[in-house]
Amino acid sequence: MATQAQRVGAGGPREQWTGQVGFILAAIGSAVGLGNIWRFPGVAYENGGGAFLIPYLVALITAGIPILFLDYAIGHRFRGAAPTAFRRLGGRWLEGLGWFQVMIAFVIGLYYTAVIAWALSYFVFSFDLRWGDDPAGFFVGEYLQVSDPGFSLEFVPAVLIPLVIVWLLALVVLGSGIAKGVQRANVIFLPLLVVAFLILVVRALFLDGAADGLNALFTPNWAALGDPNVWIAAYSQIFFSLSIAFGIMITYASYRKRRSNLTGPGLVVAFSNSSFEILAGVGVFATLGFFAFQQGVAVDQLEGLTGVGLSFITFPAIVSQMPGGPIFGILFFGSLTMAGFTSLLSVLQVVSAGFQEKFGLNPRQAAVRVGAVSALLSVLLFSTTTGLLALDVADQWANNVGIVASAVLTTVLVIWVLRKGPELRYHLNSVSTFKLGGLWIALVGVLAPVVLGYMLIQRIVSLIVDGYGDLPGWYLVAVGWGTIAVIVLGAIVLTVVRWGFDPDRFRVWPQYPPAGSGGRMPRAADAPEGTPGEGERS
Repeated sequence: MATQAQRVGAGGPREQWTGQVGFILAAIGSAVGLGNIWRFPGVAYENGGGAFLIPYLVALITAGIPILFLDYAIGHRFRGAAPTAFRRLGGRWLEGLGWFQVMIAFVIGLYYTAVIAWALSYFVFSFDLRWGDDPAGFFVGEYLQVSDPGFSLEFVPAVLIPLVIVWLLALVVLGSGIAKGVQRANVIFLPLLVVAFLILVVRALFLDGAADGLNALFTPNWAALGDPNVWIAAYSQIFFSLSIAFGIMITYASYRKRRSNLTGPGLVVAFSNSSFEILAGVGVFATLGFFAFQQGVAVDQLEGLTGVGLSFITFPAIVSQMPGGPIFGILFFGSLTMAGFTSLLSVLQVVSAGFQEKFGLNPRQAAVRVGAVSALLSVLLFSTTTGLLALDVADQWANNVGIVASAVLTTVLVIWVLRKGPELRYHLNSVSTFKLGGLWIALVGVLAPVVLGYMLIQRIVSLIVDGYGDLPGWYLVAVGWGTIAVIVLGAIVLTVVRWGFDPDRFRVWPQYPPAGSGGRMPRAADAPEGTPGEGERS
């Protein structure tokens, strides 16, 4: 008799979200991550301030939401994680694109966990302001103990311990499944994140100099709209913020019931994510305004306005100077930890789901086997004295080369090579309240690959010609291009490996082109639960 894992892998009852609210919270939890807090405010400030909101909204509507819908359609129609869904969409050769996305998520999960461990450490440090009067020296020297570029096995206990804790929590959640694990974690952490960050923003607005910080962020520089790089920055921010094009939303959509609205919740997710980014901008720049006021300088004279520097150097310095600093630090780093953790779950679920379906594993088996390997590699690479440098380089290549290449390949292969645009639009319109027209196919098939292709080429040329930072070329080849090599090689190997069942014994719903329907859209009642289309053998 087949085990439950084998029955599920072979097309038995598929895990599902308990309802639309659970899916929406999980999708928002995935989208709202570290980048919302430490990337958007700085990108907006450096690219026109208030004027940046115009290209930002244009990018959201013309690329972010259309590609989000594309991911939803692929995952929901073909009922699987990225490798399964792409195989069912285009055949065995396209399965490799799914594994390419899984490998990207695998790599990101290794180092993203380390950043959450840092945030967790700083949450504890906030109680006694342990970084003292030199936050930069504390972060780089005492906390991370950063050494020269290379590969070290000299572990840093202050990083190792919280990193192990984060991995244990993540694997417990993943092993509990979609409804009892991932969904429940988002139901708990996402409201806590919003409440904590709202309290932080309200406190920041009443600090001396807060108005100057907000003026620096929102005063529009209309001339910036004539700079193509500003528009590229807007598309880049939207693209990286929405968790699209590397398997997350394909996987999440595959756990939705057949009777599920897709486009309406997609709009909720997209605009909720953007709303949180703007909220983060208000909180961050109100706080930076206070810091500038304390220093007696203008906001534009401050350093460390984005990324790791903003979160772990600039903000600790601010916390040390403000009234009630420990409470503010606890709220900030608590928010950073929760935002990172909900996003991490979605990244790891991509990997877990791919292996579950390929090898007939249940969630607990996948969490133990795949998660143990991931955790071990994460600890070896990112809890040592060379962890910060490895993390920075791997992140640059995985995001700016790996994910963007994945998006270009997906849009070109699905829309132009396989000509699946009309079928996927039909699927979305069949189950959704917000209907899509032919413009959606044009945005996904023309605008998205053109803009993203330009971003990809520009970034590759820059990395080859200019390098990255002051790091030696051999290190960039080993860690940066080595990351891409691992992703590609892993995708090839996993595509060749035999399945534990026949993934091609599957029938999609609704039928396309529709037959015998008199031209009407299929009703939900046409596909009662338990019929082919939920993943059963045909």
